[in-house]
Amino acid sequence: MRTHLESWFRGFSWTTGRDYVLITLGTLLQAFAIRLFLVPGHLVNGGISGLAQIINFYTNFPIGVMILIGNIPLLILGWRHLGGKRFAIRTAYAVVAVSFFTDFLVLFLPTGGLSTDLVLNTLYGGVVSGIGYGLVYRGHGTSGGTDILVRIITNWRSIPISQSYLITDSLIMLLGGLTYSWRNALYAIIMLFISGIATEVTTNGPNVVRTAIIITSNPDQVSHSILTDLERGVTSVEVTGEYTGSKRSMLYCVINRSEVSVLKSLVLDADPDAFIVIGQAHEAFGEGFRPLRQ
Repeated sequence: MRTHLESWFRGFSWTTGRDYVLITLGTLLQAFAIRLFLVPGHLVNGGISGLAQIINFYTNFPIGVMILIGNIPLLILGWRHLGGKRFAIRTAYAVVAVSFFTDFLVLFLPTGGLSTDLVLNTLYGGVVSGIGYGLVYRGHGTSGGTDILVRIITNWRSIPISQSYLITDSLIMLLGGLTYSWRNALYAIIMLFISGIATEVTTNGPNVVRTAIIITSNPDQVSHSILTDLERGVTSVEVTGEYTGSKRSMLYCVINRSEVSVLKSLVLDADPDAFIVIGQAHEAFGEGFRPLRQ
């Protein structure tokens, strides 16, 4: 017994502890959203939790217990689709945590929620639940339910992930419309959209970076301007224009959103005939940005 405990503690790290703290906070926020905004506002959530809300409406059976029961077969079926043992264990922990918090908080929170305003419940329900989902994702887990089902469907029928989410959430929204009202179902769709935005911002952070590809015949001056004025790294690759057959250089660099206009001015001064493509990236790791090892 002692040997097993010592082995477990040796495998434990601050990163692992941080991940479980994030998952715990995320599931707690999801439970708050369900109890304070979604259930009182009759706004059905997506996935297993939404199905649990509908069953609760007819039977008064505890929502948290149904979330746990509904996820058990999905966890078993989707174990090999969850990205490895560590990811699957954290997903199982998230499912247990959100199930517990959902039924535990009902003992302390007002049954009527904070407001009877459907718009407020939609906005705050979407934001709070979205932040919760984002924290769970940052802890390298998922909240089970739709996430597991989507992975199973995608691997079974090779259906794109976006279509899989559309299929599963549409079925829940249909049941929600039949249970509550179509007006509430429409608001629930808006809530899911807001939740998705909040999830993305929480997961990736608000500082979305920009990527720049510059095709130029004057790479030395353009690179020098970016290196000295913006203090950003530049990668150069020799390319050939298929239409003209001319040899040019392709420069690649990553910058902040606020530096886009400065970059365009620098390139314009160095090579007015340059071709620029500005893209968007969710994260950048390395020198000048977030460290890869955190």
